[in-house]
Amino acid sequence: MTQHTADWWRDAVIYQVYPRSFADANGDGMGDLEGVRSRLPYLRELGVDAVWLSPFYASPQADAGYDVADYRAVDPMFGTVEHAEALIRDAHELDLRIIVDVVPNHSSDQHEWFKRAVKEGPDSPLRGRYHFRAGRGTDGELPPNDWESIFGGPAWTRTTNPDGSPGEWYLHLFAPEQPDFNWDHPAVADEFRSILRFWLDLGVDGFRVDVAHGLVKADGLPDIGGRDQLKLLGNAAMPFFDQDGVHEIYRSWRRVLDEYPGERIAVAEAWTPTVDRTALYVRPDELHQAFNFQYLATYWDAAALREVIDTSLAAMRPVGAPATWVLSNHDVTRHATRFANPAGLGTQLRTPGDRELGLRRAHAATLLMLALPGSAYVYQGEELGLPDVTDLPDEARQDPSFFRAAGQDGFRDGCRVPIPWTRDGSSYGFGAGGSWLPQPSQWAELSVEAQSGDEGSTLELYRGALALRRSHPGLGAGESVQWLPAPEGVLAFAREGGFVCTANTTGEPVRIPTPGQALLSSGTVLFNDQSVELPADTTVWWQT
Repeated sequence: MTQHTADWWRDAVIYQVYPRSFADANGDGMGDLEGVRSRLPYLRELGVDAVWLSPFYASPQADAGYDVADYRAVDPMFGTVEHAEALIRDAHELDLRIIVDVVPNHSSDQHEWFKRAVKEGPDSPLRGRYHFRAGRGTDGELPPNDWESIFGGPAWTRTTNPDGSPGEWYLHLFAPEQPDFNWDHPAVADEFRSILRFWLDLGVDGFRVDVAHGLVKADGLPDIGGRDQLKLLGNAAMPFFDQDGVHEIYRSWRRVLDEYPGERIAVAEAWTPTVDRTALYVRPDELHQAFNFQYLATYWDAAALREVIDTSLAAMRPVGAPATWVLSNHDVTRHATRFANPAGLGTQLRTPGDRELGLRRAHAATLLMLALPGSAYVYQGEELGLPDVTDLPDEARQDPSFFRAAGQDGFRDGCRVPIPWTRDGSSYGFGAGGSWLPQPSQWAELSVEAQSGDEGSTLELYRGALALRRSHPGLGAGESVQWLPAPEGVLAFAREGGFVCTANTTGEPVRIPTPGQALLSSGTVLFNDQSVELPADTTVWWQT
């Protein structure tokens, strides 16, 4: 059974499973909960502490399950609530914790509340649970304000009244199929506390809170006063994101979590302008962790990495929360591809870049991340060194923002291609019936089967690093690092227990004094008695 270790989340390595792309048990080409359950021993062997599952709730799948129609039901494509219970039980038997997504900013337009609100018309009391507003203009033909959807176009869609006449507008910061809840309405807060308890009663160990920064909107829903608002996200205060009112919601959630034994946690997906704003979400009476998107967005550059590491640790220290570190997830181009391209291209790329360079940097970046104090997140397939699939044909794509103008790039499918387990089969072991997105033929040699036992493989590097991270007293939880003198382009820091990490982010070998005995390296290092040559784009762990 799962060990109820105190503060387990402070140094946990949490593995993100995107269920539709992880493992398919019933052969329909789509991953499912029974598929995940069958692969739990693999995750235990990999050495992670917890598994975070992206949404598997009942949903029309307008946005890959982030449009939830029923928060207490499992979508049939993934299985049943009984399958979820079995997965949680098996995970606990393997000493793995289970974290599930919760999506509180918006529901599906097929949620019973929203369907009734539309059907019953402007007088429906259920309209108060969403943001319905009269339009502007002579006949209400213009949206209520100038907000733009994250997926492109206006953030408002007009309804049709029961008598067929044009009706009010409703707010959706994402797809039109995802109407935003109005968190000023007490029924919304009550409902989500009930939803949390439903899943906690089934045994989940925590929640990843989708769009945690979006629940509260500024009073009066004021205009922003300009277009191209997506360019401002994460860089400026927005009337629909990171409003101070969200924090009282999370204080109430923390009280619910604290009712349960075993240290149940919540993790904020909070895109904020600064790390200091992110820290507000993890004050002692709020959530436990927040994703460090500033770190994810930092390129493979020593000066930039040192700055974001220092800033992250400094921001978390006053609130007593662990820093988190992440390189990839289901919404961004995999880091093995980002680092294969030049700097300055952002986190959603369309070019494969230099595969060898990207993989070398990805290995080095992984060891750097796992050496930092706090908790780390691993996205499924990164332990195989998978690149993004940048050449998916248009007809295969399913990212909803791909089909909308002026929104996100719409190429998130590239990081969501089902992962390969074996060298052979219609989907390289993903399932017996192919895969919902086409897999490259080169992935046979990137499969778990091909890499297992190969000392030079990405998979064995991850297994070795996670085993050392679990056993070494200088790794895991902590609040700071001690920076050591190093040449330009090299990061070197010490932690307790005689641990030292050196990372050469340059494209050339660099010679440094030997810090001690090498524990693990992302590349081949050359020693003599006094010094060591760090190859280009290589990280080494040392014991002094």
